Amino acid sequence: MKAFLMYKDQDFDLHRQLPPNEQDLTRDLELNTLFNAMALGDKYLFEVVKKVLLCGLTDLYTIRYRQNILQDCLNNPSVVRDIYQIPIESIENQRKHWMGFFGQSPSGVLGGATEMMQMFVGLLKKLKNIAEEHADKFESDGFAAFFAMIRRELDDEYFENMEDHLKSLKFRNGVLISAELGRGNEGANYILRKLPDKKRSWIKGIFAKKPPTFTFNIHPRDEAGFTALSQLRNQGVNLVANALAQSADHINSFLNMLRMELAFYVGCLNLHGQLAQIGEPVCFPMPMVSGERRHSFTGLYDVCLALTMKQKVVGNNVKADSKDLVIVTGANQGGKSTFLRSIGLAQLMTQCGMFAPAESFCSNICGGLFTHYKRQEDATMNSGKLDEELSRMSDIADNITANCMALFNESFAATNEREGSEIASQIVRALLEKRIKVFFVTHQYEFAHGFYDKKMENAIFLRAERQADGARTFKLIEGEPLQTSYGEDLYNRIFGTAGKIHLNGNF
Repeated sequence: MKAFLMYKDQDFDLHRQLPPNEQDLTRDLELNTLFNAMALGDKYLFEVVKKVLLCGLTDLYTIRYRQNILQDCLNNPSVVRDIYQIPIESIENQRKHWMGFFGQSPSGVLGGATEMMQMFVGLLKKLKNIAEEHADKFESDGFAAFFAMIRRELDDEYFENMEDHLKSLKFRNGVLISAELGRGNEGANYILRKLPDKKRSWIKGIFAKKPPTFTFNIHPRDEAGFTALSQLRNQGVNLVANALAQSADHINSFLNMLRMELAFYVGCLNLHGQLAQIGEPVCFPMPMVSGERRHSFTGLYDVCLALTMKQKVVGNNVKADSKDLVIVTGANQGGKSTFLRSIGLAQLMTQCGMFAPAESFCSNICGGLFTHYKRQEDATMNSGKLDEELSRMSDIADNITANCMALFNESFAATNEREGSEIASQIVRALLEKRIKVFFVTHQYEFAHGFYDKKMENAIFLRAERQADGARTFKLIEGEPLQTSYGEDLYNRIFGTAGKIHLNGNF
């Protein structure tokens, strides 16, 4: 049995290797805030959603496959959580009753596997009942195939046969074993036999021809005799014990995989509930093929900021279709970094099959997401900040490929503006030549205006909006890069206009 709720034709691999820039992505996009919101303190959920988000998809069909399943989950959250609880119950039962495996002897293995299979039968019946009661409420291909598999594999005949076999394997009437004499008159070819059916006519039982039998009794104090008898019993039940243990392991693997694949959707339900509570909108994005330059959205917001503040935050509307370069300039603390983070978060959420934090969102999928953010001064660094920035850029260059996306936040500002602008310009030109989409937040006027003057059709320039009185709206508007970032506004906000420094040097 297979769940196939993450891919149509393969299992989800929780041990898949994370991308080499996983730490930078987590730090720059503040992903732990998102992971924690989805996990709600559950370490297993945290591990699963982290792996799913960081190992995004590049296949449009699979993204839409997951989107449809997630839509079913949002329409039927209580049913999905009930299904998810079944493998959780299995794990808790095993933790209470089977710490370690069943035992070393075949009889111990058989007894433990029998009890575990009885527990599994009860859980599988719950799963079947859910399928029969709620399957018609689900519309996605993934859930349709899942419920069809449950009803096909777990029919009434399956449970009847399972219960009959488990009842027989308790051996309440003893064990019937056949054997042959091997070399040195040692026992060989031990085979467990089915006991005669006691329901047959007693008259036939009396008159039926019986093979010759020989019996002997072991004295109650004969410990060696009982040990030998136990060894004979183990020889007989060894094969069936191994077979039953393998069956139990198969069902256990199915339940563990079901838990793993549903964990992602349960995490999405957790996140959806928190965003709905603070009134933030979500939408199912429209992913497009990687070679097509699409990036347009309305009401796009930083989901991590909303989760941290526990209130609605400002969203942005941008239409950047057919654009390879987006340069963002404008007032300090005007929402530029927040906007850049919202771009990265929405892309990751889109490419793992989630909803997006926006009223509407459309973007081409990318082969990989890379971030290059400025870092705080680190006293332990062996070289200067510019060297450190260039080193990280070199790591990105070693891994980035065509149709990837790169997010830069005030990069290469650790040197003078002329030198930093030249470095940034050369890097951006090289990335554009390789068909890499670039978002660049900067205060470097020479860099930004240098690209603006080229009147590039595949570039768009956004500016953090500032009102006449210096107030920030945290909205981005299309506009020419300005030569100031309005640092004077921040000075006045902190020190007041009474302490304003005039250009003539008077206070």
